[in-house]
Formats: sequence, C-alpha cells, structure tokens
Amino acid sequence: MMSSSEAWFFWALLAAVFAALTAIFAKVGIEGVDSDLATLVRTAIILVVLCAFVGFSGKWSNPLTLPGRTWLFLGLSGLATGASWVCYFRALQLGEASKVAPVDKFSLVLVAVFAFIFLGERPAPREWAGIGLIASRVLLLALKR
Repeated sequence: MMSSSEAWFFWALLAAVFAALTAIFAKVGIEGVDSDLATLVRTAIILVVLCAFVGFSGKWSNPLTLPGRTWLFLGLSGLATGASWVCYFRALQLGEASKVAPVDKFSLVLVAVFAFIFLGERPAPREWAGIGLIASRVLLLALKR
C-alpha cells in the first residue's frame, strides 16, 4: 500500500493517461458535430458517472451542508472547468490533437504561477527550471513550422 506522500503521483499519472485519452476520443467524437454540443454531451456523461460513483462508494452526503466558502470556490472551479472544456473542444475541432493538447498543458505553467501568487507555494529552483522547460516546449510546439 502506498503512503499518501507517494499516492498523489499514482493518481496524477492516471489523470494524465485519462487526459490524453480524452483528447484522442474527443477529437474523433466531435467530427461533424458542433463542439459546444459535444461538450454538453460529455458533461452529461460525466455527471451520470460521478453520481453513480459517489452513490455506490457510499460517499454521498448532503451538499447543502457544505460551507459557503466551499460552494463559492467549487462554483468558480466549475465555471473555469466549463470554460476550459468549451475552449478545448473548439480548439480540437479546429486543430490537430497533437498540437492542441500540448498548448492546453500550458496550464501546468499557469498553475505554478497562480499557486505562487495566490497560495504562497514556493517551488524549488529545480522545479522552476522544469516549469520553464515546459513553457518553452509549449511555445516550440505552438509556433508554425
């Protein structure tokens, strides 16, 4: 059994695998379909799957009892997720998945910067170097040949 200090990496790696599959499946799925409609269908499927998961795993509790601050920030996160998905699906419809997905991953750089500014996180110099490499590679991939 993994300790919690190791478990995050396992789950993050799975998230990366599923994010990669998301791009591939979405690119095929939106062929000939409006990207906003495709985003709606995808979101409805996610809602059904998550409801089933939370219910069957016994994790359901009354969400109305959550603190207002939790509602505010989860609401803002939901709005940001929706906007991200709409933009991502539009980009996939217009461009190649192998180009869209790396640019989308520029979010890694932005997360580090926003976490520094708003959450007080302080990446080590080695981590900033990695973040800089990601940023430079995204630019390299985004530039026209």
